Amino acid sequence: MEPLVILIIGVVTVLGMIMVLRVNAFIALITAAMLVSLLSPGALAEKITRVADAFGSTVGSIGIVIALAAVIGKCLMESGAADRIVRSFLGVFGEKRISWALMGSGFVLSVPVFFDTVFYLLVPLARSLYTRTQKNYMLYLMAICAGAAITHTLVPPTPGPLYVAAAFNIDLGLMIFVGILVALPTAIVALFVCKLLSRFVSVPMRPYSDEPEPDPLQDEELPPLWLSLLPVLLPVFLISTHTIANVFARTELTQLLRQGIMSAQIADDEADAQKLAQDLIKKELYSDIDSVEALAEGLVDARIRKDIVAATPLAEQLLNEGIFMRVEQSPRPAQTAADVTAVLGSPNLALLLSAVIAMALLVWKRQMPLKKLAQTVDKALMSGGVIILITAGGGAFGAMLRVAGIQTAVESAFGSGGENVGIMILLAAFGVASMLKFAQGSSTVSMITTSSMFAAMAITPEMLGCHLIYLAQAIGAGSLVGSWMNDSGFWIVARMGVLTAGEALKTWTVLLVALGFTAFGFTLLYSRLLPMV
Repeated sequence: MEPLVILIIGVVTVLGMIMVLRVNAFIALITAAMLVSLLSPGALAEKITRVADAFGSTVGSIGIVIALAAVIGKCLMESGAADRIVRSFLGVFGEKRISWALMGSGFVLSVPVFFDTVFYLLVPLARSLYTRTQKNYMLYLMAICAGAAITHTLVPPTPGPLYVAAAFNIDLGLMIFVGILVALPTAIVALFVCKLLSRFVSVPMRPYSDEPEPDPLQDEELPPLWLSLLPVLLPVFLISTHTIANVFARTELTQLLRQGIMSAQIADDEADAQKLAQDLIKKELYSDIDSVEALAEGLVDARIRKDIVAATPLAEQLLNEGIFMRVEQSPRPAQTAADVTAVLGSPNLALLLSAVIAMALLVWKRQMPLKKLAQTVDKALMSGGVIILITAGGGAFGAMLRVAGIQTAVESAFGSGGENVGIMILLAAFGVASMLKFAQGSSTVSMITTSSMFAAMAITPEMLGCHLIYLAQAIGAGSLVGSWMNDSGFWIVARMGVLTAGEALKTWTVLLVALGFTAFGFTLLYSRLLPMV
């Protein structure tokens, strides 16, 4: 069958099962993956097993991170560390800028913690603030929503952005950095939108029908601020450190290869030598040179030479001159540092260290027995397990779309690329993510499904006109748009904020539309100003 027909069948299957049949997202994605695999080329005996292989590959890449993030979020809540962060923001901003404090709290806490958890945590604070001031309840509520929703969809290690980064093979440190770069100005714009909504939709705080207002913890019962922030900031610091160290290591390697290539007089001038060295590093050919034929084939793949006849003499000269051996044996301090940070900056280890700190903090501040700690962790892992299943199902779905040959169809449709084509692709990604969010309600499922589709198309930076990080951010921005009655977040805000469905549509839904389009606008702006190609 034609690849685009298979794509349509797969997408209709996912949407139909989730929207019409109300099937769980994991079941829908796995069913679509198996259906797409059956319709795609390949041996019949392998068409189901390759779905399971793709599922396992996705779990292996991000399953640990999602599980640990769930544990960190639960422990931050139970220990009072999240509450300490919120109160510290209030102390810095003051009562006149309470809305900034609430948004900042949601912004920071939603990096490692799920949106619903952050909202549950901060709503009692908004209610107590209204009790004290008797005004701006809707402003407080929407400020919390804005801060928490933005980082939930743009900044790892929350599951959606984490999966998108993995789907496009984007460095996690870069994803965090650019996500924050897009999220910060979006948050500033969002606060002005919150003030407008508060002015036009004035809703007083209503009492819960059957629940008393919880008593807040005393300040002395909360952990110190630096310990409260440590589980949040440690993984960001470690992952970012590795990203920076890796940049220096690759620069160092480029220089060594350039010098070696120039000394062998392979290139006519320094510019050609520099390009050759960068192409070798980009394709990682220097690490796989066990034969002249393998290197020649690799040089052809890297488009350094046009045919294997021309590439073979080049490969022979590189090996005869011992260029690669000299590079490997040369002192490389930047690479040594990168090797160390590759361990400490691994997302799996970084979040494990944060989880250990968060659990120790919980035991210390709440004097929690180890048995009860185990029960708390079990609850967190159960909630994270559902996200892992949905994420891995999306990975299998995307892998089967690649098997179907979507890449060839898209290359034919988009041609060689260019600025206009790149903007079209970003618009398409934003639109598809928005449609999926509107159709099935989950930002995470929207990001997983959309990134699986576009990753299967094998879009290149040359085609996009900018780094793939901007495609990832466009998908995250689109997943904000379209929250209504089929979104669990819609009902969390409505029920915990004691709003009617109509009030939630006029506030929460409108706010997320504004957030999504604003984030996409900044994504487009950065993609033109800082393309990083």
